[in-house]
Amino acid sequence: MIKVEIEFKGKSIASLKVKGHANSGPYGKDLVCAATTIMLTGAANALENDAENFDVELEEGYASFVPKGPISEHDNTVLETLILQLKTLEVSPATKGTITIKERK
Repeated sequence: MIKVEIEFKGKSIASLKVKGHANSGPYGKDLVCAATTIMLTGAANALENDAENFDVELEEGYASFVPKGPISEHDNTVLETLILQLKTLEVSPATKGTITIKERK
């Protein structure tokens, strides 16, 4: 199962971490893992000055986005869009039970 943990500080995202595997298909053919990887990679590529503003890790079975300070409106929109995409996977009948999301405020 893919586990997503999102921590907020006030209205801002303090961290977003994703770990695990969906195990919804054979290794290399798991479409839920592939979709999650595409979403995470797209978000990382869309961040402005990601190396300066974020600690970003993208590895097999693990991803982490941790802002180093205040987030620009653009980057907040990128992360909010990523969260919405992940929530869509969580509730979709075809992928239900392969991903869980926990939010801490």
